[in-house]
Amino acid sequence: MAKTRIDIKDITHHIGHQLGTSRWVEITQSRVNKFAEATGNFQWIHVDEEQARSELPSGRTIAHNFLLLSLVPHLFDQIVEFTGLSYGQNKGVDNMCFLEPLTTGSRVRIHIKLAKLEYLDQKSQSATFNIVMEKEGSDSPIMTLDQQLLFVITEKAKLHAVLPDQHQRVAL
Repeated sequence: MAKTRIDIKDITHHIGHQLGTSRWVEITQSRVNKFAEATGNFQWIHVDEEQARSELPSGRTIAHNFLLLSLVPHLFDQIVEFTGLSYGQNKGVDNMCFLEPLTTGSRVRIHIKLAKLEYLDQKSQSATFNIVMEKEGSDSPIMTLDQQLLFVITEKAKLHAVLPDQHQRVAL
């Protein structure tokens, strides 16, 4: 999959359009255990495979929802590259929904759509991306959210249009 490359000056042409889809990533028990160690969340549904086999309907442990959320920057970077930016910054998430539990051993990917852009001043703009995470083999999303990013363009460029977006030099 090739990245979508977008110059920040031309970002308005992409409003309302899908920007792409990431590669699949497997949610292994090892990944879940490492996330538990990093966050201190050792709830048995995430880390106790033996108890999950006997007590959970799937018979498998369930990934932390915030582990799935934490994968968004990595998967986002696989999809789009922005040029003409000085930097970008994560400004938050709205409308985040975890729609169903994800069992370990499953694979996920995201789809990104540029929903809207808002000029803040001559050098910066706010971009909102609709992000949908899906599980391989399922027709229903497992997570949806609206990601807001602040884009600050380089000194050499000026914003011309009404709305923008960015990513490569962005801290999600």
